Amino acid sequence: MASETRWQEIGARLGEARRAADLTQGDFAARVGLERTVVSKIETGARKIGALELTRMADVLGLPVDHFLAAPPPVLSNRQPLLEEDESAAAKSAFRIQACLGAWLRDVRQLLEIGVLAQESLWSYPYAVSGIDSYRQAAQWVRERIGEPAGPLGSMAEVCAAAGQWPLATEIPGDGASLIDGDVAVSVISLRGEPGRRRATAAHELGHMVMGDAYSNDLGVHASIEERERAIEVFAAELLIPVSAVSDAWSSTGSSRDQLIKLAARYRVSWTLALGQAERAEVIDSAERRALTGSTPTRAEFLQALGWVPEADLSAIRVAPTYADAVLAAFRRGAISRARAAEMLHGQVRLEDLPPGEEATI
Repeated sequence: MASETRWQEIGARLGEARRAADLTQGDFAARVGLERTVVSKIETGARKIGALELTRMADVLGLPVDHFLAAPPPVLSNRQPLLEEDESAAAKSAFRIQACLGAWLRDVRQLLEIGVLAQESLWSYPYAVSGIDSYRQAAQWVRERIGEPAGPLGSMAEVCAAAGQWPLATEIPGDGASLIDGDVAVSVISLRGEPGRRRATAAHELGHMVMGDAYSNDLGVHASIEERERAIEVFAAELLIPVSAVSDAWSSTGSSRDQLIKLAARYRVSWTLALGQAERAEVIDSAERRALTGSTPTRAEFLQALGWVPEADLSAIRVAPTYADAVLAAFRRGAISRARAAEMLHGQVRLEDLPPGEEATI
């Protein structure tokens, strides 16, 4: 009975992932090289699945194999009901994001259990929160702890990891998401969009962790979800490019657009975010912000402002360096296989790029 239940659970997860991928049973069967009736039996648990079959199915569905073998973490198990046929696009996107979060959480926990990754304590803003200004103050509090009160931050992957949140840049719909499971916090950031948007998403998800307790304060009790999200956006903007930094760098002699291009490039933020912070710094007014919104700089202008040195973030570097080092340590120790090490690095390196190491025997 236990074995039958196990195959039913795996089949149900496969069916849910297939529906989230907008594939009929016939389409899915054709892609994995099976008959439609076989896929139907697999999804109901009436037929067992071989390891190679499951690997092929996981590849087609764009999910790791362990998504189908392991139950979702408790923190995710109650977030949404089982995905049925003809669900909305939003429900399917939510499933993909939750599945990615669950798989990423398992990756981090595996390294913690092996003993090659040290979990930092999660940063939580320790002061009372009463309004939007508190979110700006919280961003400055994070900067002070990082040791960079006003200058450009480095990779957001490192910033988030220092605060105890493990970020992953990956292919997901939307912008990003995060969760806290006990003493472990993870986030996923979409690779879609330009670098400034990815950094803003990482800062936004970090804000959710840092300001987690804020949802029980006056702002959290009385504000709508939209208002709380806007407050987190204020945190993210102030973290990435403080208003004080804009004011200090501003000159009355240069053109507003040229100065903003340099600031946006130096701090690696989007044009929209730079304009918003400039208005908050009162170096431009709302009319000038609206006028400049339609004058988005080209990539060449951004590169020129940086001396032609590209400064993309959360693209080639998809995980925090500390996490990547832990994966290699686990591989060299023989705790994970070469294939698993490449999978856990999420495209940051290829299988053939891994150094020699002992293959895991279990």
